[in-house]
Amino acid sequence: LKLVEARVAELENGQRNLQQAYGSSRLRLRRFLLRPPMWTYQQHLPRPIGLPAQESAPALPADAPSIAIVTPSYNQGRFLRATVDSVLGQNYPKLSYHVQDGGSTDDSVAILESYGANLSWRSQPDKGQADAINLGFENLDGDIMAYLNSDDVLLPGTLAFVADFFARRPDIDIVYGHRVFIDSDGYEIGRAVLPAHSDKALLYAGYVPQETMFWRRRVWNKVGGIDASFQYALDWDFMLRAQTAQFRFARAR
Repeated sequence: LKLVEARVAELENGQRNLQQAYGSSRLRLRRFLLRPPMWTYQQHLPRPIGLPAQESAPALPADAPSIAIVTPSYNQGRFLRATVDSVLGQNYPKLSYHVQDGGSTDDSVAILESYGANLSWRSQPDKGQADAINLGFENLDGDIMAYLNSDDVLLPGTLAFVADFFARRPDIDIVYGHRVFIDSDGYEIGRAVLPAHSDKALLYAGYVPQETMFWRRRVWNKVGGIDASFQYALDWDFMLRAQTAQFRFARAR
């Protein structure tokens, strides 16, 4: 009888240990699930974008690089003005900015017309986002290039920072930064804080935030424009072709 009682006690103790381990695992799982991953946009309630204390903008030399930016757009009138204002508001002295509209039927054209001579734009049917980007860059000069979709915005001082970064880092061909998620009203709802760049990681995931990415014109000249056969991974494909061509990436601070 004592042997039976001892065995029962042993089994009961083992059961308690299993329950505790299971409960601990569930707790860890809940904690993991409650921690928003970088691809989750809605990480917190909408709030004004939290910017660090304003630093002095880097002084631009007389030979500051020219920057060319294209915004592809189609029926994005609700967001278009915020995008354009975020670029023109940079007050960068050597900026060529063009909006390539796909023949929108909303108020996009009226918005573009309202900028007068302050903005280059064209509205005509295209074959999609990639085609619009390529069309936009056809007659646009710039030592540094980027494209910004019509529902994204640049934070103040972005272009001065990019120009200064490339001047200090002649070894880098493509630079990008962290990502701030905003809702349709422009309020911050989350962030993606990225580790230092990894060429190996880029082979497995297109994790670089395209809207933060700028590259030297030599990259575009070497690997060609955006592949219009892609509808979704067009930015990742461009990055992989640049990496294959031995161009160097860096994530800015």
